Amino acid sequence: MGCILKGGGGLYNRLTIGAVVLAAGQGSRLGYLPKSLIEIGGIPMIRRQLIALSGAGIDEVVVVLGHYGDQIRPVIEEFPITIVDLPEKSWSSQRISVREGVAALHGKLDAVLVVPSDMPLLGGQDYIDLISAFKSREDGICMARPVVSEQPGNPVVFDHSIVDLGNKSNDPMCRSWWKHHPTECLAWRTDNSRYVVDLDTPEDVAEVEKRLGQSLRMPCNSEARSGVA
Repeated sequence: MGCILKGGGGLYNRLTIGAVVLAAGQGSRLGYLPKSLIEIGGIPMIRRQLIALSGAGIDEVVVVLGHYGDQIRPVIEEFPITIVDLPEKSWSSQRISVREGVAALHGKLDAVLVVPSDMPLLGGQDYIDLISAFKSREDGICMARPVVSEQPGNPVVFDHSIVDLGNKSNDPMCRSWWKHHPTECLAWRTDNSRYVVDLDTPEDVAEVEKRLGQSLRMPCNSEARSGVA
């Protein structure tokens, strides 16, 4: 996977990016199923994301699994990624998912991109545009996220220098970090609604199907059938 150039190019202006893809959730509002395996055009959503991240030049990718890990792993293990399997007690904690994902990034990184696995419309150019906005940020800005019509979107990207895994009070992976450090955060305003489209509910699925003009193929939930979920 390649590097994205910082500041318009040049060997010494490279910005090295790691991505953490969050795929540990239970999908409870969608009937307890592995949302990242929903197929669009015959391709599971998480595979589409990994292809898009590669196309955007992301240097290193970690995927965090929890619920349905046994179903998701075979779909992604051929990619050059690191897979983190959370202990069962942590499956429902997004904060722990992000912390463990960031801890598994091994490269010397400038920034980290945190990507929920249930965003069906994001493509490589969307990641590139967000990272470009982050690269052109003013001094003192450590975190950026897209905002569409005052609605916060995803992914979030933050400077790797603020990562301190041993200090939970200064945890950029915690949602409260944005609230507690407003002067260090960039609300990147855009009209690109793909940053605010996710698949949480059946209504979300119907809306995306209408937008794409095609049906999405929902995955089976083998855990639910066996009574695990």
